Amino acid sequence: MSHLRAVLACPTAPLGGCENLVSVKDRREGPSGGGRDSRRRAGPGAPGSVVSDPVARSGPEIRRGAAARTGAASRFDADDPLRPDDGFDPEDELGIDSYAAADGFTTEERRARPRPGATTRPRRGANHHDGQPDSDGVRRDHNGVEIYDPLGLYGQSDRSHQPLRASWDPTAPAEGRDRGRPERSVKKQSALGRFVSTYGWRAYALPVLFVVTVLVVVDAVRGSDPSVAAATAPGLGHLSPRAANSGIIGAPPGDGHFPTDLPTGALPDGGPFVESGTGSWHVVPGGTAQVGTGTDTVFRYTVEIEDGVDTTAFGGDQSVAKLVDSTLANPKSWTQDQKFAFRRVDQGDTEFRISLTSRKTSREACGFEIPIDSSCYNADLGRVVLSEVRWVRGAIAFEGDIGSYRQYQINHEVGHAIGYHQHQPCETDGGLAPVMMQQTFGIKNNDIAALEPGGAVPMDGKRCRFNPWPYPRG
Repeated sequence: MSHLRAVLACPTAPLGGCENLVSVKDRREGPSGGGRDSRRRAGPGAPGSVVSDPVARSGPEIRRGAAARTGAASRFDADDPLRPDDGFDPEDELGIDSYAAADGFTTEERRARPRPGATTRPRRGANHHDGQPDSDGVRRDHNGVEIYDPLGLYGQSDRSHQPLRASWDPTAPAEGRDRGRPERSVKKQSALGRFVSTYGWRAYALPVLFVVTVLVVVDAVRGSDPSVAAATAPGLGHLSPRAANSGIIGAPPGDGHFPTDLPTGALPDGGPFVESGTGSWHVVPGGTAQVGTGTDTVFRYTVEIEDGVDTTAFGGDQSVAKLVDSTLANPKSWTQDQKFAFRRVDQGDTEFRISLTSRKTSREACGFEIPIDSSCYNADLGRVVLSEVRWVRGAIAFEGDIGSYRQYQINHEVGHAIGYHQHQPCETDGGLAPVMMQQTFGIKNNDIAALEPGGAVPMDGKRCRFNPWPYPRG
């Protein structure tokens, strides 16, 4: 250290001019301050001089030299600057000269000799220890230092369970473990992208549900507006007084001369039907409570089946009665008008009798001026005659399913029975057909006008869509 203080004291002076450089090694001086190396001649080139280079050193080289003089191991190795060394630094000429300046050896010889007190170890290579026992059974680490390992932990190959073991780099991936896919640059998602990735299919369903909800609300508001409903609902015509109920209501006043080919009124293929019945009917047992307000009239009715008609193929007599009851009780049917109400009975007085009738009997009760199977209301008989052949087969011109056609049959003929005697044309091209339009013959005005020239239906080319209800909006 005295040498270091001397160099720091006169860094710019010639080495021979600093008398304080005569001290060569740090050692404990005796009480007299003497010793073999306590007095040395100074000056460059002098025997035993501490200076062999004309330039004074400082920094790491001074520290390495000082370590060499004190016999301590240097922290660096010339071969591997990151490994601890044994204290012998070939580059540290200051340390070599100061180690044995008066021993009579040359510099090269001094380089080859280890200094007293220096720890020797083999260089890194094939024979380094790295925790393996020597021939004498002593275990040493890779620096050649004897290992004190009473618990036998040093030689364990798997140290993953040591409780205090920690990685030098906490961010580095663990040895022997795959941390997954390599990191890659991902484009930052937008707010919409994060929303879609978080909620998945719900992100698409929510906007659709919102749009559907808006449309339903708008439709409900429009439907509840009487002016809008009146403008879009098909017309029903005028309600006739009850005193005018006589004869066959709704029969066309044709002269009996009609085209021989009537494709619009042709009967479609389908199930079997009865050509001729007995001409008498039996009442289907059962009744219902009143449906509708009935401020004007409560119509009592029966459901009857002509004897000889087999209803097994379409559910039996009770099935026919239930369809009639449910149709008249529907809010889209005639009870939407508060003037009307209906109640089914199986005995006592009635306003009319809804009767499922065979083909021959239907033609006799309804007339056959137009050679097309049809239903009617015969006021003289007090019967709503439902053609069984149409109940089974439906109508090609209706362009709807068989269930809707049966509902149309009921509502159209009951409409005649409660006072709507006149047939109606298609009013709005592409709109719903009025329930009082002769949809069995067609839903085009031109088709119906061909059967009844000069009648209520003009030949104006309008075409409607089938509709079984008086109030399709309910």
